[in-house]
Formats: sequence, C-alpha cells, structure tokens
Amino acid sequence: MLRFKMSPSSAAAFLRFTFWTLLISPAVSLTCSTQKFNKNQVFSTCIDLPSLSSYLHFTYDSPIATLSVAFVATPPKSGGWIAWAINPKATGMVGSQALVAYKNSTTGVPVVRTYDISSYSSIVPKDLSFAVWDKTAESRSDGSLVIFAKIKVTADLAASGKINQVWQAGPGVGDGGMLVKHEFAAANLQSKGTLDLKNGHTSGSSGGDTTIKKKNIHGILNGVSWGILFPLGAMIARYIRAFESADPAWFYLHMLCQISGYAIGVAGWGTGLKLGSESLGIMYSGHRNIGIALFVLATVQIFALFLRPKKDHKYRFYWNIYHHGVGYAVLVLGILNVFKGFDILNPDRKWKLAYMIIIIALGAISFLLEAITWVVVLKRKSGKSNKPYDGYNNGQGGRQTLAT
Repeated sequence: MLRFKMSPSSAAAFLRFTFWTLLISPAVSLTCSTQKFNKNQVFSTCIDLPSLSSYLHFTYDSPIATLSVAFVATPPKSGGWIAWAINPKATGMVGSQALVAYKNSTTGVPVVRTYDISSYSSIVPKDLSFAVWDKTAESRSDGSLVIFAKIKVTADLAASGKINQVWQAGPGVGDGGMLVKHEFAAANLQSKGTLDLKNGHTSGSSGGDTTIKKKNIHGILNGVSWGILFPLGAMIARYIRAFESADPAWFYLHMLCQISGYAIGVAGWGTGLKLGSESLGIMYSGHRNIGIALFVLATVQIFALFLRPKKDHKYRFYWNIYHHGVGYAVLVLGILNVFKGFDILNPDRKWKLAYMIIIIALGAISFLLEAITWVVVLKRKSGKSNKPYDGYNNGQGGRQTLAT
C-alpha cells in the first residue's frame, strides 16, 4: 500500500484550498451561467437579475423580432407563483403583459398562464396584447420554477431595441387562477428594469428605493405627530392643568404640542396622498380611511380653538364636551393608524418595538399622573369644604357678621 506523507505547511495549504472551494462553489452555483434545463435548452444571453434571486436567459432574433426567454425564480412558498412580464408603455407592474408559472394544485405539474395586468384589483388569466407561443414551465430540484416562452416583439419595441421588464414572485394562487398578492418589501418593489435586447444588458430601476424612502418619511411624520405629539398634548391638558402654579403655562404647552402635531401630521398626510397617486391599484382602505378621518377631525379641532368661548360663557360646557370628545377620538385613531402603518411598511422589528415602548411609557406616566391629579383635586375640594365662612360672601359685597 502506498502512503503519502504531507508536511504541516502542505496540509495547511490543502485545508485552505478546500475551505475556499467549498465557500466559492455555492456562490458560483447561484449564477445564471451555471444553470441547465431539463430539455437542455440553450440561450445566447443570461442575466442575474438584481432582486428576488431571479435569472433571465434569452435569445433575441432581430430579423423576425422574436424573443425566446427562460425566466428562473423561486416562489416564497411551495404553492406560490413566479412571473416575468413586459410592460409596453410604463415601468411598473400595472399595464404589464405577464407570463405566470405555478404548480397545478391537483397534479403538482407546473403550468404557465398569461395575465394582462390592467390593474391590481383583478389579476386573472387573460390573453396578452402581443403574440406568445411555446409556453411551458418546469420545476427544479432547488424549489425554483422556470418559465419558457417565445414572444413576438412589437414593432415599436423592436425599433428601440429595449423593453421594460418586470418580474415578481407571490405566495399562492386562488380559485380561477387569481394570484395571491405578493409582498411589498424592497426586493419586490425593485424587481423591474430595462432590458437591452441587442446588447444583452439590463438596467435596474431606482423606483423601489424612492418609494421606500417616501414610505419611511410618511411613517416617521405620522408616527411623531399622531402617535406621539397628540397624546403628549392631551396628557398636558389633562394632568398639568390640575396644578394651579402651572396656569397658564400648561395651556401654551398644550397648544404647542397640538399645533406642531397637526402641522407635521398634515405633511405626513400629504406624503400619503402622493404615495397613493403613484401606486395605482394598491390601496390600504383601512389605513387610508382612518387617515382621512384623522385629518378632518384634527382640522376641525384646530380651528375650534379660535372659537373657544370664555370660561363663564353659557356654551363653554358644550364646547368642552365637543373638544374633549374629538380630542380623544384623534388620540385613539392616531395610535391605531400608526400600528396599521407598521403592518403595511413592515420595517425592522426594532422600530415597532421602540414605538410600543414609547406608548407604554406614556401610558404608565398617565396612570401615575391620574392618581396624583385625583389626590390634588380631592384635597383641594376637601380644603374648600372645611374652610370657615369668612364673612365676606366670597369676596363680593360688604362684610357680614358671623352667626352665633
């Protein structure tokens, strides 16, 4: 038997080589150039798409304006779907002509369907605006799906040599081929770009980053205004005013919090309207309706400050009921809508946790101040009821003699 003796330095070199080989191999396997298909289809160009771990293989036959594609992606769930689309007029999903693949729920065999996505409200199978044939799909051992198709590129797109491509992946398929809505995370929003058919290049879109930034700004503005400043202003009005030494400072602090909160909230509301106008077909009805209600109630509340009756006016009692009622409605709806916003934006867990800590802290402080306020008020009432009659008729009129 032959035996090989390896020096310590050689052994170390061999281990390093083995380590780097194992480390690099998975990375290499995740590129389109290493992918092979069941029927050994070959394409002239392949591209590692910049999001959703997706890949596009294609061959463009310029003389006859025919595009052969193989799109590879992995659904987020086992019963999910993948899609690759061309948008003839715009850069987003709305208006795109999509090829969608998913596994048949009965047979488990992957199938391809076409979807004309005119809006997000009804995404069901429909013929495309251009010719498409040889549509097939295959399932791969790593859980990914592949869409194969040949597409007739329209004359205007063929002349430019570029197409707007969109790709996506979703969690499931409902009855009648109705696609379950995909996530709206950064990777999903960035899954679009321009494909250069002649040079085989693709350029990503920064629209997803811009949208995420706008959503973050919207969330921060509304979180600070409706979620923090308005509750803080309400606490000042309820608890600080109980201390006579704080009058009228509490009122100005209350006004500062409410007006600042309203101004920031209006800015946040405006960014929400802008996001809505730029996201055709996407609507979060509950969040939107609460936001509109908040804006209306807060606007009425702010303008009502200029119509506040004097303390001794006969309508002051009714104004107080209205002011407190609307104020508490804004308080509850504001906090509720902030949490709805967290569910929509889906940020890192630490941000939602931080806001929860702030709200819990404000609640704990309110509970403590509530107890202190009641003690102060009860002592004040007790002191007034035990105070002997001073003969001055509460300071009005002439001096009177105490009864014996």
